[in-house]
Amino acid sequence: MGGDDDSEADAAIDDSAEPARPDVSFVIPTRNEADYLRAALASIAALDTSYGYEVFVVDGGSTDDTRAIARAYDATVLEALDSSIARARNLGAAAASGEWLAFVDADTELRANYLTDLLGCLEANGLAAGSSFCRITGPRRARLMEATINHVFPRLEYPILPGFNCVVHRRAFDELGGFPEVPNEDTAFSRRLARRYPTGYCPEVLVESSGRRIAADGLTGALWHYATLDVERIRQSRRGGFTL
Repeated sequence: MGGDDDSEADAAIDDSAEPARPDVSFVIPTRNEADYLRAALASIAALDTSYGYEVFVVDGGSTDDTRAIARAYDATVLEALDSSIARARNLGAAAASGEWLAFVDADTELRANYLTDLLGCLEANGLAAGSSFCRITGPRRARLMEATINHVFPRLEYPILPGFNCVVHRRAFDELGGFPEVPNEDTAFSRRLARRYPTGYCPEVLVESSGRRIAADGLTGALWHYATLDVERIRQSRRGGFTL
């Protein structure tokens, strides 16, 4: 009987020693993002929340200090050499154990209330996925893209949830099979998702994201880039039998 008691005690100790499953898993795709990643990870570390979370940095073969910065913030680094951004996000999701998956980019910074208020909004409104308002830093012409994301995307019949700021329930993500391997994968993913689940925006939450593409290519160049990708998204989606 003494042996049985010892076994039960050991089992109890083992159970209590198991780490708690996090509520949220952050997934950040990177490649040579040392100039931005530190600020993104610092903003996650500074979250004012009671939710438990983990962080995955999925790196596509960086040659700068990206991986070292990630490890300095206790993020789990996953290698994804020659990987598309869709594949990198899906790889991070496959390794994650959170009930919710939070996809942010390396050049996105979160406010301290991000997790508490965004998850509270999603749960209160019965949403399977959502995004928040954003501020695009950089040149003044970035305000047009910011306004489009904040005031056009949420009003679409199937809201577009930008890949740099998207939280989705694990079950919904898995049932869709993750991000499809097409250009503008976040648009394709969020439109397919919204056809099956309620999704939406929480305007009381705010993130900041870099307008570096607009700074480099100008507003016209940036819009042309995304328009070209979207045309190819539609073509590839139709060839692959995806719902647009």
